[in-house]
Amino acid sequence: MARLTLFQPEHSPGILTGRHASVKRRKGIMQIDIVSDVICPWCFIGKRRLERALALRPDLSATLSWRAFQLNPEMPSEGISREVYITAKFANVRAAERLYATVSAAGRGEGIDFAFERIRRTPNTLRAHRLIRLAANEGGADQVVEALFRAYFLEGLDIGDVDTLAVIAARAGLDEREVQGYLAGEAGATEVRAEEHRARRLGIHAVPCFVLDRGYAISGAQEPEMFLPLFDIAAGVADPAPAEV
Repeated sequence: MARLTLFQPEHSPGILTGRHASVKRRKGIMQIDIVSDVICPWCFIGKRRLERALALRPDLSATLSWRAFQLNPEMPSEGISREVYITAKFANVRAAERLYATVSAAGRGEGIDFAFERIRRTPNTLRAHRLIRLAANEGGADQVVEALFRAYFLEGLDIGDVDTLAVIAARAGLDEREVQGYLAGEAGATEVRAEEHRARRLGIHAVPCFVLDRGYAISGAQEPEMFLPLFDIAAGVADPAPAEV
């Protein structure tokens, strides 16, 4: 898991809109941009921990926006077998087992029962990010992200496959046939790639990364308590103290 890193980008992550923005005291609703990939287990864990952090601050109103990042941007569009991926990524099977044991233990602490053994294919996640973008236009991005995480990590489904994605989208309340038609084309692909490019240009090279009010960011699937000072800093009620733990 990434170490805790608190930073204020030179140009605020208008990240994700391409705009510059200064950090100001929050009024009303806090904007939280979540840079993640749906095949990243720490991103699933980070989602749960952010949810718990927000629950610790019931007086805080926040809008969540999911932002695209691909761990494997050069992955073939059809993905590759999980066995081939593991062999290429890790020096040996034991190294992979150690990593997944650590992730599984962290997941259990968040109520996530990772089933890595069910995963047969590592997908290219461009279509999944396009689906999230489509869902965001209808106000359902969070539900789709949750459905994608669960489908991949709990069921081992291929979330790079159009038909599979359409079924997952239907679970989250979208129209299955409409999603199939959308994903069969290239709509949203340019925007997803541009969004990821902006994130990398701003120095985000690992996920999850949480950007608050387009001014401050915290990297890694941190414990809920680690978010609370950042909430205060972004709100302008505390001074930043950049540090690594």
